[in-house]
Amino acid sequence: MSELEDISHHIHDRISSIQRMLDLSVVDLPHNKIKKLGQELFALERLLEEFEKCVGQQREQLKHLKELDKLFQKDLEDVQHLQDNIPAHMPRRKGPANEPVINQNEAADAQPAPLDNVKKTKKSSVREMEFITMPEFDSIPQYMRGRVSYDQLNAAVQSINTTVTAKYKILHQSVKTLNNHARKLHQRFKDQETKDTKGQYFVVEDDIREFTQMKVDKRFQGILNMLRHCQRLRELRGGGLTRYMLL
Repeated sequence: MSELEDISHHIHDRISSIQRMLDLSVVDLPHNKIKKLGQELFALERLLEEFEKCVGQQREQLKHLKELDKLFQKDLEDVQHLQDNIPAHMPRRKGPANEPVINQNEAADAQPAPLDNVKKTKKSSVREMEFITMPEFDSIPQYMRGRVSYDQLNAAVQSINTTVTAKYKILHQSVKTLNNHARKLHQRFKDQETKDTKGQYFVVEDDIREFTQMKVDKRFQGILNMLRHCQRLRELRGGGLTRYMLL
């Protein structure tokens, strides 16, 4: 903008100079003064052309800035939308159990049921199922997905992880440190193990009922199908039980 102001001031000075010459035109001017007036008019014409060129450049720059502003506003809206719609469950890598925040409306059934008098185990590292990513969720066929939302599916993942953590916390403890109810659970867990489950983490439907408030119904079976599709678990049947093995 300073460049335009400089040109404008220069043009104004030129016009003032020409005006003074015209004011003197009432008298006869020497030939050299007339020639000087012509030069001033020619210079003014060139300045006007340069001024128009600068105005055109500034107009194009303003247009470009307005387009950038629109793009910036669109990016700002996208960022705000992402901030307002962060999934209740963000995907994470496997590691020590750090429970994520769960959307209370979508995942109320993922809350663990209390288990009294079970002491903390020294073994805190329990394998957990990874949460489903949005691309994985989108890859699930619609007929398999039904009305289950992304948050509801990951709420089920959290319920299974809660169950696994609670179950293996009991298994990792000495029986002598457990109360009567926990001892019965410990024995039940041991009875459910087979040579095929050695070194593996698994749960059964009764475990999910024991440690969470999630309903183990037809809808839950559909969720298990989706988790198998996403290669989060597999089934192992035997002895009248279906064991859900974490992958």
